[in-house]
Amino acid sequence: MGVSFSPGRTAPANRPAACNETNLGSLYDRGAGAVDQGGEAEMAANGAEGPATPQTPRKRGRPTDAERAQRRDDILDAAVRLFVAGGFEQVTLDDIVAEAHVTKRTIYAYFGDRTEIFLAAVGRLRERTLEPPAQEDDLAELAAKIVFALHSDEAVGLHRLMITEAHRFPDLARRFYEDGPRGYIAALNGRLAQPDIDWAEALFTLLLGEPHRQRLLGLTPAPTRPAAAAHARNVLNSLAPRATPKRGGRPGEPPEVEGSDE
Repeated sequence: MGVSFSPGRTAPANRPAACNETNLGSLYDRGAGAVDQGGEAEMAANGAEGPATPQTPRKRGRPTDAERAQRRDDILDAAVRLFVAGGFEQVTLDDIVAEAHVTKRTIYAYFGDRTEIFLAAVGRLRERTLEPPAQEDDLAELAAKIVFALHSDEAVGLHRLMITEAHRFPDLARRFYEDGPRGYIAALNGRLAQPDIDWAEALFTLLLGEPHRQRLLGLTPAPTRPAAAAHARNVLNSLAPRATPKRGGRPGEPPEVEGSDE
């Protein structure tokens, strides 16, 4: 039968020598309050007075491809949370180890050093937030999707991270702009009645506008899809009279406004 002692209690003087020399010594080595794993604790844990039913042993051996992919995703998700919250300089490899519940050896095996896992985390965040426009989206649908995506928590986190770390990772910042703003501007331009890159840039700027600044500063929450669609619709309506060029205008020229005094 196992024995347990509370901290500060003294073993009875008449306890058998075998117990004092063997069981008692091992118990104190394992800390006060420990019990024999093969005795009463095991029976109590199993709710029975007989021998405990053996537990199913944990699976051993090399992880499957699916398990490896899931572990990599878990590490990346943990890294994304930490880097968005603290930036590259403030996050250590030990922080990622603790957040992902893995070892440093595991992180080195999957990614390498802290810089490599940072680059992978930014890539994951970019994939989630900078989704390429769908070919079937018209101008209104694309505008609403841009507003919703770029005002989301993850997109705002990525934007803050790129502003903070652009000087340290210029190539990464350049790719962020190419995949994000420039790609969206090109997509908007292709859906204008008369393509004009200057108007497309102005439209993209207005789709973000003051609400995006407030999001970056943490002053407002992310919009719902209906709210994002309403914001996009208001922007398009405000530009509609000027964004529709007068008949006969040539692509690449500033559109003439019907009814203008000039």
